[in-house]
Amino acid sequence: MAGQRQPTDLVVMKGKKHLTKAEIEARKNAEVVAPNDKVKPPPYLTPELKKKFRKLAKDLLEIKLIANVDCDALARLLIAQEQYIEITAQIRETPLMLDVPVYETQTNPKTGEKEQVQVGTRQVVNGERERLMIIQDRCMKQCRQGAGDFGMTVSSRCRLVVPKAKTDKPENKFSKYANA
Repeated sequence: MAGQRQPTDLVVMKGKKHLTKAEIEARKNAEVVAPNDKVKPPPYLTPELKKKFRKLAKDLLEIKLIANVDCDALARLLIAQEQYIEITAQIRETPLMLDVPVYETQTNPKTGEKEQVQVGTRQVVNGERERLMIIQDRCMKQCRQGAGDFGMTVSSRCRLVVPKAKTDKPENKFSKYANA
């Protein structure tokens, strides 16, 4: 099964595939390259998120990993991160366990009627914290997916193929001494 198609510049830099000038030109004409001249934060972001957007976009532009069409995806990532942080703060304030009273039905010796009497307490998992943790997990998954799309996780960076500039090697082992 063939691998994912790589940009023509990368194929040429690797030097593993020898293409003619016509083949290179044809491949480059067939490639879709999205412009990255208008990478701006969407208007629905808060001022703090716009600041984060600009900082991240600057870094992503340097390595050519963002284009104009990616602005909303980056905004969604930042919103998910903000929600994750907010939910995490709420979880810290919410206790994991709650004391719940334990009742037992007893007969009142004076009246002979049955009544509920508290005989102690027991601890149960706080349902509110459990609900918050489910929301936190969803936000974390959204953050991880968005970060992976932009190469901001270790595994996604490992999949990125960044060409290295070729070093000039001498034609033979003695040519480097020719100028001496």
